[in-house]
Amino acid sequence: MDHFEGKPVAQHLKEARKKGHLAASEAHGTEMPGFFSACLHAMKDTSSALLLLWTLGLFLPLSSMALMRIYVLFSIGWLIWKIGKSCLLGWARLERMHRMIEEERNEIERNRPTERKELTELYQAKGLTGKLLEDVVDVLMADDRRLLQIMLEEELGLSLESEIHPLQQGIGAGCGVVSASLLGCLGAWILPSFGLPLFSACMLFFSALFCAKRERNQALPLAIWHLCLAGLSMGLLFYVARILYGP
Repeated sequence: MDHFEGKPVAQHLKEARKKGHLAASEAHGTEMPGFFSACLHAMKDTSSALLLLWTLGLFLPLSSMALMRIYVLFSIGWLIWKIGKSCLLGWARLERMHRMIEEERNEIERNRPTERKELTELYQAKGLTGKLLEDVVDVLMADDRRLLQIMLEEELGLSLESEIHPLQQGIGAGCGVVSASLLGCLGAWILPSFGLPLFSACMLFFSALFCAKRERNQALPLAIWHLCLAGLSMGLLFYVARILYGP
């Protein structure tokens, strides 16, 4: 069976890089993996959820203390959900990557001529030619362990050193939920009327700001867009609840 399926080597490498990118991506979006990234994203999600819960609470005939208990109970359940979800997605990500590592290892063991073609194409694209290219390829082909690492990084675009344990990512998400929940509940306790939306909106803004900076995106516009999206969601929820519950 033709390993390249009748395609040029360059096209095969392009598709392999795309496959590796999909395997390393987050199942719930394009969030960067890591403790701090999970923490920041959990802060954004928790702040947004509390803002929606506060909006719904405007239509409930409950005292400030009763609403505070609802915020706390919701935060506890939300904490368990976010930690568990982050861990499960982290495990799924590692399983996808381990599967691709095994597939690449089998290709190296069974299809060495095709792996040599791929390796030659990769280093030709880097500018190597002639005797130097042949020497580099010969050295890499002589060590299966080094060859596997090169093919994972160069062909599939995987960076194994940047991966963290799923439990670390889950703990990061838990820290984000706890931070945003404590700040939101503190705001509700200090200023019962509008403390929670004020504090949660600030948390949403700054967590989105730092998250965008960490991902090297435009920080301020994205932070403002997060606030606008939260405001739009709250406004829609408010008017739907007003229709259902009345003024």
